[in-house]
Amino acid sequence: MAIIFSYFLVILLLFVFPLHNLAQNNGRVATSSSISATDDSTPWLSPSGDFAFGFKKDQENKDQFLLCIWYANIQENTIVWHANMSDLVPQGSRLNLDPQRGLILNDPQGNTLWRTDLVSSNVDHGFMNDTGNFVVMGSDSSNPLWESFGNPTDTLLPNQTLERGSFLVSRKSESNFTQGRFYLRMVDNGNLVLVTQSVPSNKDYDDEYYNSQTSDSTSATNSGDKLVFEENGVMYVLKRNNQRQDLTPRSIPSASQNYHRVTLSFDGVLSHYYHSRISNNSGWNILWSQPDNICIGIDGNNGPGGCGYNNVCNLGTNNKPVCKCPQGYSLVDPNDAYGDCKPDFSISCDEVGRGSPDDFYRFITIRDTDWPKSDFQQISPSTEQECQSACLNDCFCAVAIYRSDTCWKKKLPLSNGRIDTSLNSKAFMKIRKDGIPPLSPGLPNPSSRRSKSWKNWAITASALLGSSVLVNVLFISVFCWGFFHIYSKKVKTSLPTSYMADSICHSFTYKELVEATKDFKEELGRGAFGIVYKGVMPIGSRNVVAIKKLDRVAHEAEKEFMTEVNVISQTHHKNLVRLIGYCNEGPHRLLVYEYMSNGTLASFIFGDPRPTWSQRTNIAMGISRGLAYLHEECSTQIIHCDIKPQNILLDDYHVAQISDFGLSKLMRINQSRTLTNIRGTRGYVAPEWFRNSQVTVKVDVYSFGILLLEIITCRKNYETEESYGQEAILTDWVLDCFQEGKLEALVETDSEALNDKKQLERFVMVGIWCIQEDPSTRPTMRKVSQMLEGSVEVTTPPCPYNFSITI
Repeated sequence: MAIIFSYFLVILLLFVFPLHNLAQNNGRVATSSSISATDDSTPWLSPSGDFAFGFKKDQENKDQFLLCIWYANIQENTIVWHANMSDLVPQGSRLNLDPQRGLILNDPQGNTLWRTDLVSSNVDHGFMNDTGNFVVMGSDSSNPLWESFGNPTDTLLPNQTLERGSFLVSRKSESNFTQGRFYLRMVDNGNLVLVTQSVPSNKDYDDEYYNSQTSDSTSATNSGDKLVFEENGVMYVLKRNNQRQDLTPRSIPSASQNYHRVTLSFDGVLSHYYHSRISNNSGWNILWSQPDNICIGIDGNNGPGGCGYNNVCNLGTNNKPVCKCPQGYSLVDPNDAYGDCKPDFSISCDEVGRGSPDDFYRFITIRDTDWPKSDFQQISPSTEQECQSACLNDCFCAVAIYRSDTCWKKKLPLSNGRIDTSLNSKAFMKIRKDGIPPLSPGLPNPSSRRSKSWKNWAITASALLGSSVLVNVLFISVFCWGFFHIYSKKVKTSLPTSYMADSICHSFTYKELVEATKDFKEELGRGAFGIVYKGVMPIGSRNVVAIKKLDRVAHEAEKEFMTEVNVISQTHHKNLVRLIGYCNEGPHRLLVYEYMSNGTLASFIFGDPRPTWSQRTNIAMGISRGLAYLHEECSTQIIHCDIKPQNILLDDYHVAQISDFGLSKLMRINQSRTLTNIRGTRGYVAPEWFRNSQVTVKVDVYSFGILLLEIITCRKNYETEESYGQEAILTDWVLDCFQEGKLEALVETDSEALNDKKQLERFVMVGIWCIQEDPSTRPTMRKVSQMLEGSVEVTTPPCPYNFSITI
């Protein structure tokens, strides 16, 4: 009876589920199998279920679908390949594995939308591999007739290669899978290059914004042959003599525990991502990316640059560009923030001779912004006033850049726009005065209108003055009152603008921030300067913000507050939290920042489970770069004064973002949280704070050294003696382990760190160099960053305690 029931069950299963669906469990797809673009369609899965091949519904157009391959076992469902079509496909479209022609995609009316490039073959089956490669196999060959790995779109996966003549092409936008304008090419001379193309002509622009330098004109055998992405996550250019040039860092997260992919994003940045196979909520982390700064990396004479024409590129998190139209300009396509901007007014030579240019135009000033490929005239030497006047009186000039006693006049369209704090320049943008439309032929000019109106007013006034003494007194009184009221209002409203003339921050009202935080309901954390709240505001692509309510700024220090906000707003670095706006209203001083979804570094490294070694090293190097920028690359040098894990935030990809920089100047000197005249947090404070010696950027170096040792060991700089005994003070314990050659004790069972003892030793030595008691022996943050990255040799540090500290 049991045997009969078993046979019956098998027959029932075969009846309910077709054979080709059962075959999907092992990745094999039989000929004549098909899937449809419907809400309940079942994709073809790889044996492990890691990858799926089928239709995904578009989030914006619910009746449109994309034929693609994606990660099926993680929350993000990240797409790694898509059929190269000009548009999405309608609901009801069907993909069929034809026995002669391979994969064929038809719309509901039977029209062919896409197909594999097989002429006439004997197809045996299809197979969805665990590598993410879908192959079409023939009956008489062990090699695929067609494979997705051989027809890549914007992503490479482990076990995949990019041959000479092959390329990746970016999407047009995050959600638009049509062809974009950025290409990764393995060119015939052996170089791996990133280039931009003119869409839709598909002609490469001459200027490369990344080059692997693997071409050798003297010997062809020394040139690159192909790009190889190994199973273990290592990526390199393999040369024709079988030598290789690695592109990935030495330390790579384990491929057995992490998914790996390399994607050319729609914004032109090539990034190596990894994602935990175990933790579904870990998100994608960036291992490396090229270029370091795409805003200044694309510097060619052709094309618009990182963003569209007249647009401005600013480096955001993870080396990703943020594009924003300058004031007076708006997007041509409101749905494409990375596209072209158009002026909301006209700059015309038709107005020449119809009045003074002052009647029509005014300037706004933007710091450290340039469009370097739009020059048509250079004036040197020049003053700021002469530069503005030259642009104002030139009907072709749209903006003038002033730097180092030189003026560059530029005309539309403006290309390669970027923010670069190393420029130390000013951009004078010419925009039309409010309320003055472009002149049309036959219209009188404003100056003649003003002359006529003044004449009429004078006639009226003389008539009034001739009427009676009482009327005259009343008239003069009203005139004086009106003049005083208008003048005082003008002065009052223009005062805050003078403080923020060069800032690109947004000024919020206190009421707006109260509404955004629901009356400061959700607290994110507390710091030296006040409380941070979570808010929701319609700003940019992300509307969640962090709002810091300052309570340590003197109410009367309005000018100092605005000056410091202006300085902070001019900082632009991927490892600094970006200041979005501010509120300076009455007694209220608030700052609006980007919201960092992964919280503070303290909760990350002191929590459970311990972060991976690669995550910790990337975070440490990111912090060092951010501090080097504050110390050496800002137009106004910034000493942070309070580097600690609580002031380091982590974004979606666990990239370190330094917060609270520049705020130490706003703290009243008698409100220090430690000792009088000392700024910082106990345990991270440099020794020179306790003496009457000069405080320099080296105080941040010391604090970073303590923080680096905490990142290495995942423990706080001081623990209770009851729990840790002689290891209670972190610096003493690290120094003992280093001198005794027992570095493995610092990372305990961290196999990834133990497998890279050279990097572990290098990081420990850098930390000891940073906490030297004598500030002059500490390296600069620039050198610290280079030592951590391995580009500068790290020598054995001396004992940091050369003399005692007297408090």
